[in-house]
Amino acid sequence: MCGFVGAFDLASGSKPVEEGLKEQLRSQVLEMSKKIRHRGPDWSGVYTGDNAILSHERLAIVDPFSGKQPLVSDDGKIILAANGEIYNHKEIRSEFTGKYEFQTGSDCEAILPLYKKYREGGKFEEMIEKLSGIFAFALYDSEKDMYLIARDEIGVVPLYQGWDKDGRYYVASELKALEGHCITIEEFPNGCYYWSGDEKPTKWYKRDWESYDAVKDAPCATDDKGELIDPSVIAKVRDGLESAVKAQLMSDVPYGVLLSGGLDSTVIAAITQKFAKKRVETGSLKDAWWPQLHSFAVGLEGSPDLIAAKKAADYIGTVHHEIHFTIQEALDALEDVIYHIETYDITTVRASTPMYLLARAIKAMGIKMVLSGEGSDELFAGYLYFHKAPDAKELHEELVRKMSKLHLYDCLRANKSLMAWGIEGRVPFLHKEFIDIAMRLNPTDKMSIKLPDGKQRIEKWIVRKAFEDILPPDVCWRQKEQFSDGVGYSWIDTLKEMTNQKVSDAEFAQREKRFPVNTPSTKEEYFYREIYEKLFPSPTAALCPPHEAGVACSTAKALEWDEAWKNANEPSGRAIASVHEQAY
Repeated sequence: MCGFVGAFDLASGSKPVEEGLKEQLRSQVLEMSKKIRHRGPDWSGVYTGDNAILSHERLAIVDPFSGKQPLVSDDGKIILAANGEIYNHKEIRSEFTGKYEFQTGSDCEAILPLYKKYREGGKFEEMIEKLSGIFAFALYDSEKDMYLIARDEIGVVPLYQGWDKDGRYYVASELKALEGHCITIEEFPNGCYYWSGDEKPTKWYKRDWESYDAVKDAPCATDDKGELIDPSVIAKVRDGLESAVKAQLMSDVPYGVLLSGGLDSTVIAAITQKFAKKRVETGSLKDAWWPQLHSFAVGLEGSPDLIAAKKAADYIGTVHHEIHFTIQEALDALEDVIYHIETYDITTVRASTPMYLLARAIKAMGIKMVLSGEGSDELFAGYLYFHKAPDAKELHEELVRKMSKLHLYDCLRANKSLMAWGIEGRVPFLHKEFIDIAMRLNPTDKMSIKLPDGKQRIEKWIVRKAFEDILPPDVCWRQKEQFSDGVGYSWIDTLKEMTNQKVSDAEFAQREKRFPVNTPSTKEEYFYREIYEKLFPSPTAALCPPHEAGVACSTAKALEWDEAWKNANEPSGRAIASVHEQAY
């Protein structure tokens, strides 16, 4: 995981690109790149061409010594700046044996021969589909004077694009690199690529499961009473997730796992422990370089997550680390957190703050990569509001909506909170191949159906059942707890109380005049928005974060499921009365 800035169409500005101007633009790009050096503290590199400049800040995880970027193709004509991990790079390399001379051991170099193979005819959709990983990249073909920009299917890795007053095109891993230089800034859409000369980005990621009709007749694991009738469905989930975790363990540096004590992180930690003693790069034939797996949890003293995480760690056998924070420490960090995560979304700020504090402690341990459980709730209907889904069709369509928005919320939080301290986060639930397995399940298996005893089936039952033999029972069957709640209920309660005091009634009454774009709907959001505007003052930056009402992390559309939610706008899971055990 790294960070990069690219400037293209240098000659399209109002001035001819003379050497003096090129040097000026190069200095500007280096200055922009310096703003995201936290993403790549291990190495800086820059390419300067006649019509493009690429600057790269590297966090070295795979091939730390020879994989410096920007990468250059074997013929010296193609330049690549990439941020991410290509998990199937060895398979791609083997495909090009004798056809391409690899210059490094970097997993990202696999993109270069793929481009050379598919560029004729513009078969970029086919090219990018070959990649299994999390990535954003900018590729410049100096021979053709053309460029290709692309982002992974879900948007695990952030990417922004912008245009300056002279019409030059820029891309950057974080918004802050473009702020002050571009008059228009947008998030580059996930699952898309942009080929210079096209009018707009093209969607490369397309799946049959986006339609309910494609999955409605899939085999069911259980009958309408919740009794298991097809164990092969459960086995497919287990085998798929284990394969995803194993594929993501490639690392030449120390790594660990985030362990909140919830189902998702505990499953990932337990599977990781299964493979951690052997080095996956050797086909698990040789001992791992760091055979003891370290796990990390964060929370207020005595918080629900810390208690559950300790039980999980003891059961799994990790070297466990508890990171305690105080509410005052978290409040003091708010401005830094908003600077790094680049959003004023309420639930993202709430959850990113303890994660940011956790990342700092992990960095102090010398860990450079962690695996985490993001994505499970969106794949398996894990949020508590899904208990109110009226039918399988509504549930599946909400999951598709949630998957399309992950890059704005959980993926943004996980990536930027960790990368603020130069730590890469990997998310096996969002492995491309596993997403297809999970989203092609019959949505009926994800419903919280009413069981014969009158109770509703617990959320994410299918994941719990798939891994119940390797998890402690009280963690395996623990009710869903959103991360911002689980670190300690008093964290959110304090934020709501503090922001209610900080923002006066008179200020809030005039909020539409103060913030005519994406007007805050609560005092808490107003408070975060003021910090955000101070850090990112351009009008175009205000449009980048999401702005949507919801309850317990739902989309606005799902508010139609319950009459009581009609005017609701509270992302905490405790907002789901009659479902959360400690609801408001």
